[in-house]
Amino acid sequence: MKKYKYPSVLTIAGFDGSGGAGIQADIKTISALGCYATSVLTALPVQNTQGVRNIFPIPVEAVSEQIEAILDDIFPDAIKIGMVHTPELVETIVKTLAKYKKVPIVFDPVMVATSGHRLIEEKTIETIIEKLFPISDIITPNMDEAAILAKMEVKNLDDMKIAGERIKELGCKNILLKGGHLETEMITSLLYNDQNDYQTFKSEKVDTKNTHGSGCTLSSAIASFIARGKSMDEAVAFAQYYVSEAVLKGSDVQTGKGNGPLNHFFNPQKLIKNELV
Repeated sequence: MKKYKYPSVLTIAGFDGSGGAGIQADIKTISALGCYATSVLTALPVQNTQGVRNIFPIPVEAVSEQIEAILDDIFPDAIKIGMVHTPELVETIVKTLAKYKKVPIVFDPVMVATSGHRLIEEKTIETIIEKLFPISDIITPNMDEAAILAKMEVKNLDDMKIAGERIKELGCKNILLKGGHLETEMITSLLYNDQNDYQTFKSEKVDTKNTHGSGCTLSSAIASFIARGKSMDEAVAFAQYYVSEAVLKGSDVQTGKGNGPLNHFFNPQKLIKNELV
């Protein structure tokens, strides 16, 4: 007799053969936090810790069929969406998800890699704002991505506050504006909620280049904690702590010649078993 189910998180994201970012980072994060990871591949970037060399697209029909195959079988408790680099891909994902019961969606608007490489086509941004923002429960832009969305420079905390308000006007329910690129000893991130209030999250900056995939890791961690039954505020707080510790615990390790990965498994959790209702 089957009595239990795992909290399940679906990641819809791009590939990273070096294992630190993208769908690989998501699967590691979801697994490390005690959830069951399923995945849909949206693109095949050729990259390593030093940067992105090329991006090969996945046919939109293949993306749609992947989503349907998972949702027909292992329906998730939360969904994380990462790299969506064409308007057609955005529309396909939104249209396919609309066929199913709504679940919480965490959207990481991957536009700029840690290495500084631009990963998204200009015309895709309008489609993301129009189609994907309305169905996302939270978006998690970094400062570079916030600058693109808010159409302004984002260099400091004051800029972040203005950008957060501007992005909120684009129709987002919740925004976590990440301050990892602040040139300060403390990292400050801002969470804007659907009541137009914001709260701050602070963590000490670690002196390391090993931050490859930190954004992917944070968004999939938020999705994992939501799948575990946490509120949005709780999920963000727990996810922020997880990423800070993963950076710290991986800060003295060399993996690759560029920006190395986090230590996703610094404190791995066993798969959580929830009783079937």
